[in-house]
Amino acid sequence: MGLFSFIKNTGAKVFGIGKSKEEEASAAKAKAQKAADTEELRLEEAAARNLEETIVDLQLKVEGLNIHIDDDLAKVSGLAYDQATKEKVVLVVGNTEGIATVDDQMTVEHVEPEAQFHTVKSGDTLGKIAKHYYGSAIKYPEIFEANKPMLTDPDKIYPGQVLRIPNLD
Repeated sequence: MGLFSFIKNTGAKVFGIGKSKEEEASAAKAKAQKAADTEELRLEEAAARNLEETIVDLQLKVEGLNIHIDDDLAKVSGLAYDQATKEKVVLVVGNTEGIATVDDQMTVEHVEPEAQFHTVKSGDTLGKIAKHYYGSAIKYPEIFEANKPMLTDPDKIYPGQVLRIPNLD
């Protein structure tokens, strides 16, 4: 018969030992994807722990607080002291870069009426927002107080930020 030429590093390896170049590339890609998924999961878990620490640092009372982040969705559970605390926790989590949706699964120990939420637009001020919701710009301190400790200055709000607008009863 004679001598036949083959491409040395192509094809499957003999006796099932090893893989073809395509199989090796596919396996390497799968391994890299698994490593990336593991790293993303690790980062999401770290972000969730950081948010939990922030909520504790802000002295928001929530027993059994648990935050789970999956891509841009954050699930929050635990027992909040009151409705205002629950809403502030949702705002802390939701006003975090990378979070698009908060699945609020918290319960409330001391039930009270729910507040409204307002997404800040360019040109908004607390006074302008107060005028819209309460009919008077001078009631802006109510909104400022309702968003403490997340807000530290009534002049430091930004477009896209979501604020609590409490009922004034």
